[in-house]
Amino acid sequence: MGKAIICGSCVVDLPCLNVRLGSTIGRDQTLPIDPIELSSGGITCNTGIALQRLGVSSQALTLTGADVWGQYIRQTLVDAGVGTDLLCTHPHAPTTAAVVLIDEDGSRSFLAPAVKTATKFLDANFVRAQRTHLEEADYFILGYYGRMPLLEPELPSLLAEIQGYGCRTAMDSASDGGDPVRLSKILPYLDIYVPSQVEASQQTKLRDPAKMIEWFRQYNDYGILGVKLGERGAILHTPEDGFIIVSACPPSTPIVDTTGAGDCFMAGLIAGLDRGLTAKEAGKWAAAAGALAITARGGHQGVTSVAKLQSLL
Repeated sequence: MGKAIICGSCVVDLPCLNVRLGSTIGRDQTLPIDPIELSSGGITCNTGIALQRLGVSSQALTLTGADVWGQYIRQTLVDAGVGTDLLCTHPHAPTTAAVVLIDEDGSRSFLAPAVKTATKFLDANFVRAQRTHLEEADYFILGYYGRMPLLEPELPSLLAEIQGYGCRTAMDSASDGGDPVRLSKILPYLDIYVPSQVEASQQTKLRDPAKMIEWFRQYNDYGILGVKLGERGAILHTPEDGFIIVSACPPSTPIVDTTGAGDCFMAGLIAGLDRGLTAKEAGKWAAAAGALAITARGGHQGVTSVAKLQSLL
């Protein structure tokens, strides 16, 4: 069993199902929705818990606030078997909590805090302090690029150090894509980078996914690069195989919530690679994990086991 450290965003989600996102919400209205159930989210929870269920030992490396939301995230991770020794509490910044407005087709929008929450204080010194754990890890997974203001300027040197420990590095992006100039300096130190088509388009200013990958490849000549295409699957690229078309894996039950599908895609990809699968076969695992994710409320609840993933495949 491989070991992964997941660093970055952790969120408490309050999912509101069956919200009509195309409608204007007026004043003094009561809108009918399904009962609200709390869910942990962000890459540390979504990818970390999905990886744990897919056979990769996971630890969360991040910050929460000293509040009830932080306690909830810690307990959720503990219940899922994800290590919390590297989960620290910021003395005054709050834990990120977001309201997720989910339409009947599973698409969603977020109401997120405008203030600086705990994960915004992540920096390179915080990560470097865990060197002993990083030296023992097989994968270091980071997210989300574009949302880590103190950490991102130091990522090239930090990721180079982590790779020097023999640990493979992976990163995911936020929806706004982040700074492309800074990304070009980070890409040489990523073993795995597969943003969504929206994120990749904003980063490269291109529309063709293959051209986006070629833009990434000019800064990285060895890693697994790609673009997630949502319901159309994904495209991966390796120097050995060239372009790999990953077909979408149809979910076996109706779509409930698309939140966390990309994080679970990452978990499936890394879990497949950890089992010694080729990039093409691991891509199928990624697509299946993403398909499982959208069949349940929350960002990771649909990914329950390797057996369920293999059955979907």
